[in-house]
Amino acid sequence: MLNHRISRLGLSGLFLFETSKKILTPPYSYPAIIKQLAFVGAHSMSVIVFAGLFVGMVLALQFYDTLVRFGSVSLLGSAVGLSLIRELGPVLTALMVIGRAGSAMCAEIGIMRTDNQIDALECMAIDSYRYLFAPRILSGVIVVPLLTAIFIMVGIFGGYFVGVILFGVSPGSYFKGMADTVLIRDLFMGLSKSIIFGLLIVWIACDKGYHLHLDKRGIYGSEGVSKMTTEAVVISSIAILYSDYLISALIL
Repeated sequence: MLNHRISRLGLSGLFLFETSKKILTPPYSYPAIIKQLAFVGAHSMSVIVFAGLFVGMVLALQFYDTLVRFGSVSLLGSAVGLSLIRELGPVLTALMVIGRAGSAMCAEIGIMRTDNQIDALECMAIDSYRYLFAPRILSGVIVVPLLTAIFIMVGIFGGYFVGVILFGVSPGSYFKGMADTVLIRDLFMGLSKSIIFGLLIVWIACDKGYHLHLDKRGIYGSEGVSKMTTEAVVISSIAILYSDYLISALIL
């Protein structure tokens, strides 16, 4: 079992290496890239907007209740902005993308593996790494930071609605406190996390689907696809949370 896990880690590393080579070398499949950008990005917009709005509202509600006890309500904007930019924006956006796009990618690649469609592509001399995986990983690295920025913006205005409109906090102090406390390194931390999270999501999802046939439990077909998709979601979520800690520890 241990040897199998080590072997799978090696295969996952080789999978990422081969896909990265295809990303960095032409020719590029622009229609496939645009399709994946739309799938991961545009189709996830509604989920990201609603999640960002309600997370921002909840943050403002909780921080207001805490800050009003210490007479520091003017720091509400700072608390909401820093929380969203440094932690909650990148992490929650990544978890939303895992549930909406990552699981679908793993299932799609897994079905292609069980139906021998990937083998058919290779028989026709079509590079599966360039055609299937390079556009997906590239879209994840590009789109997840953009979705994170949208999540943060919507969350800030959700916090504004609760703090300023409902509780009467000064709009000037809300945005002034945020502008004074949010530094370049905070933005860099949020951007770094979102780029790495985007890579992890698509890498794990595609790798799990592509190597479905190597599962030692002998599970194949529709049952194998469902179990592998569940594993991809769980492993991706844990990888996001663990890498979030590592990046925070390194950048602080």
